[in-house]
Amino acid sequence: MRMSQRRSNIEIIGDILRVSQNGTCKTKIMYNVNMSYSQIQKYLGFLMSQGYIVKAKVGNPSVTYQPTKRGLKLLKSIDNFMEVLG
Repeated sequence: MRMSQRRSNIEIIGDILRVSQNGTCKTKIMYNVNMSYSQIQKYLGFLMSQGYIVKAKVGNPSVTYQPTKRGLKLLKSIDNFMEVLG
């Protein structure tokens, strides 16, 4: 059991990438990852600017987010890293 219940940025990024694997709207990501709208905006902005996640417009006005190949590679690395840490 972890000493603090707060998640690290790495864990949050991993959760966002995991939840959005099949293409997910911002609201679903927000609720599944348990974050506020402003927090999710910040993280999605960062992930998009780094090329880990892309906006995939499906319909109007709905927008879905999906990890890139680079994002999926990062998710795999995060999962391996978390496994090593226990």
